[in-house]
Amino acid sequence: MKKCHIAYLACTAALLGTGLGAAPPVAGHTVHVVRPGESIQKAVDAAQPGDTVLLTFGTYHESVQVNTPGLTLRGMGRATVIEPDPSVATSTATGTTSAGGRARKAANSCAADGNGICVVGTKDRIVKGVTVASLTVTGFTRTGVFSTATDGLTVRNVTAVKNGVWGIATERSVRGVFRHNTARDNGDAGLFLANTIKEEQGATDTGGTVVEHNRLEGNRIGVTVRRLRDLTVARNHLTGNCAAVFVVGDENKPKAGLVTVRENRIERNNKSCPKTARLAALQGSGIVLTGAEDSLVTRNVIKDNAGTSPLSGGIVLFKSFVGTTSDRNRITGNVLRNNSPADLINTDTGKGNTFEGNSCRESKPAGLC
Repeated sequence: MKKCHIAYLACTAALLGTGLGAAPPVAGHTVHVVRPGESIQKAVDAAQPGDTVLLTFGTYHESVQVNTPGLTLRGMGRATVIEPDPSVATSTATGTTSAGGRARKAANSCAADGNGICVVGTKDRIVKGVTVASLTVTGFTRTGVFSTATDGLTVRNVTAVKNGVWGIATERSVRGVFRHNTARDNGDAGLFLANTIKEEQGATDTGGTVVEHNRLEGNRIGVTVRRLRDLTVARNHLTGNCAAVFVVGDENKPKAGLVTVRENRIERNNKSCPKTARLAALQGSGIVLTGAEDSLVTRNVIKDNAGTSPLSGGIVLFKSFVGTTSDRNRITGNVLRNNSPADLINTDTGKGNTFEGNSCRESKPAGLC
């Protein structure tokens, strides 16, 4: 393994020194190096399964769509920046772009939909084993990094900042890993994970998707888990959002649930966000479970979240807005301080929810601490 790593570094160093567009194969795979002013999409389209597209420092003005299994798209850290092309206006309604006053078909649906990086499979062709890493994606009208129909997608060390809707979002996908990312000041959720975005259907099993060690700050919601099962949200730091963590279900079957939310640090999520067509105004929400079942919320530190929304408070169990109850959820071993209107709140009429071993001072109804 060490020899492979050394060979990879030597190959990359040689490539950067010579200015060639692709490195010799290492263990059967090729490194395609892209510099500012060159096309990322062209390198991605030329890559084979298992190849790496390596972006050097600098700013790139384009959207990138990945359909190749096993591909790694990697920058060199936060100073590798992907932004929209300012010379191209995108219409999500028509799927066309215009440049210099002339309309033309969008190069890919990623750009047409206002996204930065898209990893896109289909119902009949799931894209497996893609990695997006070590770069910044910012300023897109919809999502920084979006994925659909993927298996084993890894998004790590990505900074998603000031995108119009979501920082990083995924749907119809399984076994994802979202680790060591920063999502800040995005219009809706920093990290958004759903069964499907545009259709109504029951919760789907993610096969153990993991969201951990991320920093989520200044978004409407830090992490939203919508209509999913078998997923872990762990060891994240969430601050300055309107709400930190939402686990959301509805009347569809199967119900959302089997979600573990553990060992997160959740503090001062007191940004104020107005109501939307789907959700009440938000402020001061730590962890909210609504319409979810058989989930575990444990060993989180939740402090100084305060607001007057129906969803405000440290940990809140809330009967969903479509009337679906939360059932058999366990709230145990959490540390809660100075959350308002209370540290623990249960306004749900569901059955089998338990509150045990939490360190807190005030609950509604009384007696949960």
